[in-house]
Amino acid sequence: MKHLALYIDLAFCFIVLPIMVILSPVERWVHHFTAYMIVAGLWLYAVYILNRLFTVPFLFGTRGKKVVGVLIVISSVVVTFILSSVELYNPKPNIHDSDIVRHLPQFQQYQQALWTLFMIVEAFSFAVGLLVYTNVQKARIREAEAERDRAEIELYKAQIKPHFMFNTLNSLYGLFLTGNKNALPSLEKFISMMRYIHTSSYRELVALDEEAEYIREYVEVQSLRLNEMTSVRLDIDVEDVSLMIPPMLLVTFVENCFKHGVSPVENSEIRIHLSERGGNLSFTTSNRIFPVRRIGEHMGIDNCRKRLELLFPGKYHLITNGNSGIYDVSLKICLKS
Repeated sequence: MKHLALYIDLAFCFIVLPIMVILSPVERWVHHFTAYMIVAGLWLYAVYILNRLFTVPFLFGTRGKKVVGVLIVISSVVVTFILSSVELYNPKPNIHDSDIVRHLPQFQQYQQALWTLFMIVEAFSFAVGLLVYTNVQKARIREAEAERDRAEIELYKAQIKPHFMFNTLNSLYGLFLTGNKNALPSLEKFISMMRYIHTSSYRELVALDEEAEYIREYVEVQSLRLNEMTSVRLDIDVEDVSLMIPPMLLVTFVENCFKHGVSPVENSEIRIHLSERGGNLSFTTSNRIFPVRRIGEHMGIDNCRKRLELLFPGKYHLITNGNSGIYDVSLKICLKS
């Protein structure tokens, strides 16, 4: 609860502390020493408020604040000692009290009651103060982690987009260099894709059908440069197109297929399947592995793993397998709120 500490403070000040005072043997002093009881009661409330607002925060602050916090505690004990030292009366021994065993005979009952209530207020105020301080620190840590995660996600997205652009521009350059008739349509699709990248970079989430359409255009652009040695199969079956997904998340694996699964002299097949049912997304890719070393070849996959961990902790399952010369990817994400 957002105001839990405030509710605890009110409950203690208006319910717990008054009940503790009533249970103390003060009823016979209230009528005779009214001013003293009012002062003592106000002091107990002051101790509680002082500890909650200053003492506990100062004790966890800088060295100077720690010193101030300790001085406040010492001052509270001193003031309480002064109040308890006030001699309200000097009871005379009588026959009825002769058989009563008193554990602290040098203190009167009102003095013992004052110290007891003071210790209760001290303990309770420190306990609540520690609770509030702990919750505040946890909130700050969560906020710092969220800011760090957002910064990392932006960094990963910034890394992915140039990586994709360099590969696609290289493909377009090859089409224009060879005078391929599909060069101009490919350029138009590339411009459409760049428009999507530009608009999606300002959004945390995009509609699933937009991401699916982007993947379809990407596959078409890449397929135009392929010869008959490579076949591409793309299946998209989305039930709820309004579901939201982080932009440029799945295309990393698609790009990996065309980067490592294409050969101009050997037969190869690329299979990409995207489906969604009941808010659960399933995405799989499969391609042959042709050993081609490129600078930063693992950057896209690593970034995607990090993005998944930041965006869907505990809600995704990613398996990659590169055995037997075939690279398979299986990704499942729960897109439900």
